[in-house]
Amino acid sequence: MNTPPRRIAHLDMDAFYASVELLRYPELRGLPVVIGGRGIHQPERLADGSRRFARLRDYVGRGVVTTSTYEARALGVFSAMGVMKAARLAPDAILLPVDFDAYRHYSRLFKAAVAAITPQIEDRGIDEIYIDLTDLPGATLALAQRIKQAVKHATGLSCSIGISPNKLLSKICSDLDKPDGLTLLSRDDIPARIWPLPVRKINGIGPKAGEKLAALGIATIADLAHAEPALLQTHFGRSYAEWLHEAAHGIDERPVVTHSEPKSISRETTFERDLHPRHDRTILSGIFTELCVGVAGDLQRKGYLARTIGIKLRFEDFRIVTRDLTLPDPTADPATIRRAAGECLRRAPLEQKLRLLGVRASALSPSSAPQAADESPQGELPLAAPAG
Repeated sequence: MNTPPRRIAHLDMDAFYASVELLRYPELRGLPVVIGGRGIHQPERLADGSRRFARLRDYVGRGVVTTSTYEARALGVFSAMGVMKAARLAPDAILLPVDFDAYRHYSRLFKAAVAAITPQIEDRGIDEIYIDLTDLPGATLALAQRIKQAVKHATGLSCSIGISPNKLLSKICSDLDKPDGLTLLSRDDIPARIWPLPVRKINGIGPKAGEKLAALGIATIADLAHAEPALLQTHFGRSYAEWLHEAAHGIDERPVVTHSEPKSISRETTFERDLHPRHDRTILSGIFTELCVGVAGDLQRKGYLARTIGIKLRFEDFRIVTRDLTLPDPTADPATIRRAAGECLRRAPLEQKLRLLGVRASALSPSSAPQAADESPQGELPLAAPAG
């Protein structure tokens, strides 16, 4: 029996965080809107029932842009950009705080809508999934339109879908006709649709590899497809060179993985200003507790226990320090996690100001029963000198 050709879809929600915010604030549709910074710039409800929104020009701090609407992107504002830099590009853009609880809610809604059509889903994050349509009856275009309509009905949001014989090509395709795009691609379409694109469009070619390729005169995927394998191997090593060659020719045999266990669960926050472990002890203690409670909640919601608890510190000179502690018994209890993370802090140097604080849970195992959570995992930030 002949094996049917693979039909792999990549579904990517359009400007997901920003689109969720526009559901909440429809009066901002069509305007440049930036999501990021910290939660000090909440919209203000006025006496007449209207809202006053913060503008980028009024922002002071070291936050970063999480995402932006397409109107803001047209002004040069993109994710991971510093908010202060974004303010210079688009001073009149609306600035909204991040609301991850809302984004996770809509993420669950759109994934449930797709799962009602097919369970063959690989979860790739809060706003994207792969879908294996190979064994699903029906024409490819009709299936894709059905999925898009289901997502729209469940969330009120649009998504873009790329469908091709594999994950690598579908990931590229889903970005070609955004927003609300639908792109179907066969192997015969690769020279016309894929090869003219920049090499960075291939998921797996990062900034450093892109710079090295550019230095070799390789700018487009076509350039990469026609590059001498020996040249690539000289500069990138055998394994990565072979992958580059295959990727440029649209070769990717990876399956859609419908279930995978997370290796760790973590939360971290970057501060608006550098905070000193002693002088800003009260502020840091509150943030530290919030992170521990958040990690515990994530563990409980996803049905896991953690055996190892760790912390991550980034200091004012950008030096990063991590510490871990393995517990005798796995846990998802916030108080236990905070105590363990506190012990990690005691073993860390705390003389310099901090830019970032993070808490991580790893060595995960499935939870067989709900955890009895301590309701008050409070306490001061541990500042004892390291033992020994």
